[in-house]
Amino acid sequence: MLLIPAIDLKDGKCVRLRQGRMDEVTVFADDPVALAGHWRDAGARRLHLVDLNGAFAGEPVNGDAIRAIAAAYPDLPIQVGGGIRDERTIAAYLDAGVSWCIIGTQAVKEPAFVARACRTFPESIIVGLDAKDGLVAINGWAVVTAHKAEQLARRFETDGVAAIVYTDIGRDGMLTGPNLEATVRLAQAIATPIIAAGGITCLDDVSALAAAADTGIIGAITGRAIYEGTLDFAEGQRVADGLAGDSAAV
Repeated sequence: MLLIPAIDLKDGKCVRLRQGRMDEVTVFADDPVALAGHWRDAGARRLHLVDLNGAFAGEPVNGDAIRAIAAAYPDLPIQVGGGIRDERTIAAYLDAGVSWCIIGTQAVKEPAFVARACRTFPESIIVGLDAKDGLVAINGWAVVTAHKAEQLARRFETDGVAAIVYTDIGRDGMLTGPNLEATVRLAQAIATPIIAAGGITCLDDVSALAAAADTGIIGAITGRAIYEGTLDFAEGQRVADGLAGDSAAV
């Protein structure tokens, strides 16, 4: 199982939010490219980049920083989310060296967009499902919909998405541990690989997710824990490798 460092970008800086609230922000670094290099040197085999401003604006805002990271580390696979609402944006990111684009809000508002994107950019599309009590939230988590995460996941599986990032909003940035039960349930419901996010705090959390890798969990995104020091990234990846093997990237 891959342990994937998250770099959340706001106003060109690397930050973390609590439960997606833009007024609950902590700045961890001023140089996104240097931070990406730090995680690469620590053994990261994939990065998770999020344009937080873009998620609210509905279009890329921190694209320059994302392109700079991709250019600096061309051999490091990168998945990007936040403000991806059209095929032009996807094409621009992929042309810049990004490996996967994550469609979140637009996937819920216009499911047919995912199908078109998967046809146009095969193996390069990931859907992000951010859920609270099993219901999917959109617009930077500002709006909770009536859509159930599992039902949408089944829909996007038929479109051929490369993976689904499943985030438990209630756990994200709170250092309270992942929602293992809900994540495993979703992984068992579909054949599409699942990347877990939200609440990963310590080695025990990594161990629990890695132990469930055979259900279809191929990765786990970690953010606040590796910045605040409750989880040593390199050790976490060693634990994930030891329990679940060195899973191939999607």
